[in-house]
Amino acid sequence: MRFYRNLPTIKAMTFDLDDTLYDNHPVICDLEQKTAQWLHTHHPVSQSMPYSQWQTLKIRLAQQTPFLQSDVSEWRYQQIRQGLMALGYDDPKASQAAKSAMEQVLIWRHQIDVPELTHQVMSKLKQQMPLIAITNGNVNPNKIGLGDYFDLVLNAGPDGWAKPHGQMFTTALSHLGLPPENVLHVGDNLISDVAGAKYAGMSACWINDFGKSLFTEEEAKVLPDVEISSVEDLLVFIESRR
Repeated sequence: MRFYRNLPTIKAMTFDLDDTLYDNHPVICDLEQKTAQWLHTHHPVSQSMPYSQWQTLKIRLAQQTPFLQSDVSEWRYQQIRQGLMALGYDDPKASQAAKSAMEQVLIWRHQIDVPELTHQVMSKLKQQMPLIAITNGNVNPNKIGLGDYFDLVLNAGPDGWAKPHGQMFTTALSHLGLPPENVLHVGDNLISDVAGAKYAGMSACWINDFGKSLFTEEEAKVLPDVEISSVEDLLVFIESRR
């Protein structure tokens, strides 16, 4: 655990979810494979468009409608819908296919293994202070056993622009009614989490569980207040309140 600034008393915490409280990378890799397989099985015409073209379409959609990058569910829905339309489907058929695909995607999306240590730490923190989830993803914490820890869950898209934009941070602070510096945001991403929180006036904690060096990371534009290697390190903020 490494402190880069003196912190005031932490009275609440906000949390990123993906790759902060659990390993999200294998979940997304598996989801991408299963989505492609599902489309190939149920809509064979999708095989005629190479993966690179599907990705090009995704990028083009975001360029046309920038907010899509803040709503990953809608972004994927539109990618599937418009991809199938480009392959000859009419709009009603493509829309229904995309809707059915997304129902499956959201099932696979929540096949997450949350470590027991995360549950232990979050349970202890919850007993001492308010906790809020602020995620750029489309995870529903209730579906992965984390819902009871949070007073509020904010998802980019439905609840505003994705981090590092300040909209969801501002919503969280309004809900808490605390000075920003007394709220610690915890996340793995140096831009969306650390920089986003600092721009909002909050204290920021970078969870670095891969042994990276802050001083060689290109994304390190803003210095966090504290760096930890495990969520367990957060319990020090309970001890400091006693």
